[in-house]
This record gives sequence, C-alpha cells and structure tokens, in this order.
Amino acid sequence: MTAEYQVHGDVAVITLNNPPVNGLGYATRKAIVAGLNRAEDDAAVQAIVLTGAGAAFSGGADIKEFGTPQAMQQPNLPAVIAALEQVRKPVIAAIHSVCMGGGLELALGCHYRVVAPGCSVALPEVKLGLLPGAGGTQRLPRVLGVETALNMIVSGEAVKSEMLAALPGQKHFDKLAASPEALLDEAMAFAREVAAKHQAGAPLPLVRSLPCKHPQGDGYFGFARNMVRGMAKNFPAPLKCVDAVEAATQGKFEDGLRREGELFAQLMLTPESRALRHLFLAERAASKIPDVPADTPKRTIATVAVIGAGTMGGGITMNFLNVGIPVKLLEAKQEALDRGVATIRKNYEAQIKKGKLTQDKYEQRMALLSTTLAYADIANADLVIEAVFEDMGVKEAVFQQLDAVMKPGAILATNTSTLDVNKIAAVTKRPQDVVGMHFFSPANVMKLLEVVRGEKTAKDVLATVMALAKKIKKVAVVAGVCDGFIGNRMIEQYSRQAGFLLDEGCTPAQVDKAIEKFGFAMGPFRMGDLAGNDIGWAIRKRRYVEKPHMKYSKTADLLCEMGRFGQKTGAGWYDYQPGKRDAIPSPVVEKMLEEHRKSLGITPRKISDEEIVQRLVFALVNEGAHILEDGIASRASDIDLVYLMGYGFPLHRGGPMLYADEVGLFNVVQAMRRFAKNPYDDAAFWQPAPLLARLADEGKTFN
Repeated sequence: MTAEYQVHGDVAVITLNNPPVNGLGYATRKAIVAGLNRAEDDAAVQAIVLTGAGAAFSGGADIKEFGTPQAMQQPNLPAVIAALEQVRKPVIAAIHSVCMGGGLELALGCHYRVVAPGCSVALPEVKLGLLPGAGGTQRLPRVLGVETALNMIVSGEAVKSEMLAALPGQKHFDKLAASPEALLDEAMAFAREVAAKHQAGAPLPLVRSLPCKHPQGDGYFGFARNMVRGMAKNFPAPLKCVDAVEAATQGKFEDGLRREGELFAQLMLTPESRALRHLFLAERAASKIPDVPADTPKRTIATVAVIGAGTMGGGITMNFLNVGIPVKLLEAKQEALDRGVATIRKNYEAQIKKGKLTQDKYEQRMALLSTTLAYADIANADLVIEAVFEDMGVKEAVFQQLDAVMKPGAILATNTSTLDVNKIAAVTKRPQDVVGMHFFSPANVMKLLEVVRGEKTAKDVLATVMALAKKIKKVAVVAGVCDGFIGNRMIEQYSRQAGFLLDEGCTPAQVDKAIEKFGFAMGPFRMGDLAGNDIGWAIRKRRYVEKPHMKYSKTADLLCEMGRFGQKTGAGWYDYQPGKRDAIPSPVVEKMLEEHRKSLGITPRKISDEEIVQRLVFALVNEGAHILEDGIASRASDIDLVYLMGYGFPLHRGGPMLYADEVGLFNVVQAMRRFAKNPYDDAAFWQPAPLLARLADEGKTFN
C-alpha cells in the first residue's frame, strides 16, 4: 500500500508512503480516497489527519508515471481534492519537509493545515514548462494573497514554511508546529479541537470559498505581464501562470478552475514544455548506469588532491571546498601554487561582494585548502584529480607518479577533454581505479561533468564518482572512451561546419548571430575567442597526423598563424578593446577571408540563417547518432544533457537529439542529403549515421 490508514482513538491518520517523496501516483491517489471513505463510514472517527511518511509530505506528481495513461487515470488529482472537500469530517493536512506541486495542491484541498518548521513549500510546475493543474493557481492566491502566490507560481522556487506562516493575513497555515518531531501529535490535538467546534455546528472551511481580489486589478496584472515577459524569453508558461492567477480574481472559483485546466492543456502540447520535461527525466536517467546496480558499494571520499593549480585545477578545487571536503593542491613550482590560491581567493571574494557568500563561510572553505610541491604529501587522498596540460606525455608522467605514491583503493581521475583514458590508465598497475572526470570551464560554475568510463574502470569507482558529482552539485553523464568523448567529439563537427560556412561566404558575425538567434548562448566564433583559438589549433595539428583524410577549412589555422588567439591576445575572429569583452567585427579577418576564398577560387554566395543553423545543429545530430551507435553514450537524452549543461544549447529546444525529433528525423535526413551535394562541404560526413537513417526510415525518434 502506498498510503497507510490507522485510527488513534477518534482521529484517523492517512499516511502517504510512496518513497522517495510520496509522489501522487495512481495507487496513492486511490488509497487516499479509500482512507477518506473508511474514516467517513466509521462513527468513532471524528477527524482525519493526512500526512506523509519519511522525508516528505508530498513532492507532487509521481515521475514514474510521466507520460503513461496512469498519470490521468481516475481518481486523478483534481478528483482526489474534490473528494477531500466533500468529506463531512474535518481533514487536517500535517505538512513537513517537502510540500510541492500536487502535494501543495492536495494540502490546499484539506480543511486545515498544520505545518512543521523548515518545510520547503513550492509550486515548481513552471520549471517543466507547465502551470499547476489541480487548482494551485486558484487556491494559493486565496490563502497567501495574489502577489505572493503569483511570485511563487511564476518562479517555481521553494519558500520555507515559517516565512509563509509569518506573513500578515495569510490563511495558508492554521498552525506552525513546534518542531517536525512534534508535528503529528500537534496535528491530532488540533484535529480534536476543530472536530469539537464542527460538532457544535461550525461549518468546515474550504479554501475555494475564500475571496480573491487584487486592489489594483488590471493595472497590477499588466505590470506583472511586462515583468514576466522580460524574464521568460522563450518560455510560454510564466505568462500563462499570470493569466491563470488573474482568472482566480475575476469570477467564480469553478470558472477559474476551468481556465486553469485549459491553459494547462495548452502548455502540455508546447515544444518548450516537452523540452523541459525531457531535461527533467534526462537528469534522472543519466544517474542510472545500465550495468551498475543502484546498490553498488561506494568508496569513501573524505579527502581530495588536485594536480595543477591553473584555471581548471583551481575551479575543480572550489567544488570540493564548497561542500566541506578538504583539498590538497599540488604544483611543480611555488609561484604557480601562489597564483592558483590567489585566484581561488579572488573568486570567493567576488561572491562575498555580490552577497552570495558570508565571510565566515569563506574562511571555513579556505581553511580546508592546503598546498604542496611533493607527490608524497598527497599519498593518503581518497581521490586525486589531474588537471595538467592537455598532452599525452605530460599526463602519462603524472599517472606514473600517482601509481607509485597513492594508497591502494584511491581513485585516480584525469580531467582530459579529448585524450584516451585507456592509454592513461595503462601506465598504472591499477587501471581499475582510473576514471575520467572531465569538468567544463569555469569548473566552479559549469554544471556538467563528463564521467569517462575506461575499459577497466571498476563499477564501484563509477558509482562513487556519480554519487560524488551529486554531492558537488554537478550533473554527471557517463561517456565511453573515444577522441573527445561526447561533447568535444560532437563540437568538432559543429566547428568544421562553421569553418566551411566562412569559406563559402559567411562572416564570423553572421554565423554567430544566426545560431544565437536560434538560442545558443554564444556562436562558434565568439566561443573560440573566449576559449582560445590556439586550443583548437593544437587539436587540428594532431588531427592532420592521425586523420589526414579529414577535411577542414584553413581559415582557423590562418587566424592562429597571425597570432589572433582570441580575447587573451586582444584579437581573434573579432577585435577586442583592452578590459572589454565586446566582439567587434575585424577588417583584418574580413581581408584574410576574402584572400582565402580567392585562393580556393570560391565566389562567395549569400547564405540564409536557416542554412547556417541547420548545418551547425544537424552536424551535432549526425555525430550524436554515431556516438549512440558506438556505445559511447547510453541514451540520446544523455547527449542532450551534455549539450544543455555544458555547451549552451538552448534550453527551450531540449538538446540536439530532441530538437531533431521535433523537426522530424525524415526532414533532418533530407536536409543532410542536400548538404552532401555541396562541393565545398564534406560529402562523406553528411551520409546519415546508420542509426539515424534507420530511425528516419521507420518513422521513429531518438528519444
């Protein structure tokens, strides 16, 4: 049973028990109604308390039912809430820990609410591109006031129960319990109190009967729409939330409920909501590794060592300091160590200035950091992460040293972004302890962590690193070993297309603007200038030796030969003024491109934004399909996650693979056939990956 029924004298207690967050799945909904009916039929029961077992009252919908017929099977949530309102005995919600989404809507359907301090209260549906669909937009404004409720619904952010309980005029909580432990006893005592009043003839209060008005009416909602429009950009849900709350203030409760239902149904069908729901499920799926059971024992990680105090090493270090794990930072020279520590300090001081970090937290974190110049000093670390120069010889030398000094059972991780993790592991006598932990720059900010599974990486090492990623607030995706893993292997194809577009007549600014209009945070040429064009140059030099058949535009090499490495040299694809990051189109680059086209005998043509976007994005899609086929990624949603979290792919489009699904794989393949006929492009690359061709042929999708 996912909801338990017990009677304590004259009070029936219905306890939701559907771990981990008491999701309101079909079985739970049925059990709530069965409990209500049982309590109504028992003459000895005078009142009913509804609560949740474990670590939540209820987190809302059961994600296991997303997209299945059971999600809306009767009794659906609105039907359960209607049943609550019709019970002739007082129903008291005893709320603790987490009360979100449908869980909060359920509580608002009860006659009374007693809450424990420290409970997180939210209607987070907007984060899935939806709005609350079981009366949340109609009931919350009635208990908290229109403005507070609208802010909560539009942001989706959680607010602590004691803050809400302290609001003047709030009718949300009838009582704040002394503590979570005292909640149930206090709720039962309160239930007996209201039952006595009710027997004396007092009617049972319903949230739906409360008034709902805003003194400024139209003026306030006009202002709210302007504010939300500025913030919501590509997402329709926040504006629809305003419409739904406005409906709560304009007529009968039933009319408002109907309007909420219509708006919810409209949002369910939007590609933006599909993208956000896809991301939500993708994050949960990524943590499950097909052949690594959830109960795999994990190694203890109490101390960490980081090798290399550069930008990457410093950023990696901060992730562990932030969660209270001590770090020993190792460098070859004292000056490099001093520089690295100074940068970490500077980053934290910037957070203090912005009010994001307190002085004492900063001091606690810095106290966890120690430094050394000797490998012997890190021998007892549970995990060591190497963040040295991206060169196989340098990495191998580091791992030979680590193999010699680290204690047995320590995890040896490399932060390589493209190199062969199996080759790195092979220089040690413990390849089972070696794993890739590819952080993205800046490592203290970017949420993505590519966990690279070597041929011999032990399952417990993988399980440990995935759990640790969660602890340091990263979204971890497992990748197999190949050149560039998932993200960089795909971005190379995207960058190659960007180069061919320059050959054929585009300017860097035209390509960047087209893809930024599509929704990318930054176009390929601005991105190159930010990262440093010399990094791509080094990779291409390696490619020319290893893959001489691979075709590239020569424009990026010509740029690097001019010393234009990007922002760090004040000139790249664009010009930069000292101390500023504004990308200014460069006449020098224009001239270089013109001369380059002449040398190839290419007459520049006008290229549409649509072609630019399709060539860049479909290049990602085709390489993504190869990656799935090669088993480098377990699922298409893992690839989408990498691109959403690490490469600035537009959130509202759900990642390259979902975007291809939305466009239709048949249409993607047709476009690729056109690109293959372009003499200046790479016809061999545009042959659809066998997986893509098969899915398109069968009318199927990646996800």
